[in-house]
Amino acid sequence: MEFTTITKAFANLSPKELYDLLQLRSAVFVVEQNCVFLDPDGLDDQCHHLLFYRGTTLEAYARLLPAGVSYPELSIGRIITSAAVRGSGVGQQLVQKAIDETYRLFGNGPIKIGAQLYAKKFYERFGFVQSSEVYDEDGIDHIKMIKPAVV
Repeated sequence: MEFTTITKAFANLSPKELYDLLQLRSAVFVVEQNCVFLDPDGLDDQCHHLLFYRGTTLEAYARLLPAGVSYPELSIGRIITSAAVRGSGVGQQLVQKAIDETYRLFGNGPIKIGAQLYAKKFYERFGFVQSSEVYDEDGIDHIKMIKPAVV
């Protein structure tokens, strides 16, 4: 699949891009996963946003956080693909691009994520290792994972 990728700081997002990312995050995290939580958590304005568009449709997204915003380490969060593209390999493209963009923007430090437990093996392919016990977040088992700094 061919995607147009865009990485922007929050202040540079167009109204459509902001609407698209909030809509996709709500569709997946709130509706699909049946989790009642406040997705706009006050961190978006401190982040860069990675958007994967197919035509005019946002199909995948990740939030890139500098060190000190969510964790002492760099972080990638809100990693999602739309139902329409799941199983196509776009998730792997998204995570690799998110790692690359995080390093480009913030340096080659360690990257920490909060991953849904079922996705542990997926993230291990990118060098992430489990760094916490299983914990419940909004009714879904999660773990912290960290990708060591690039030397």
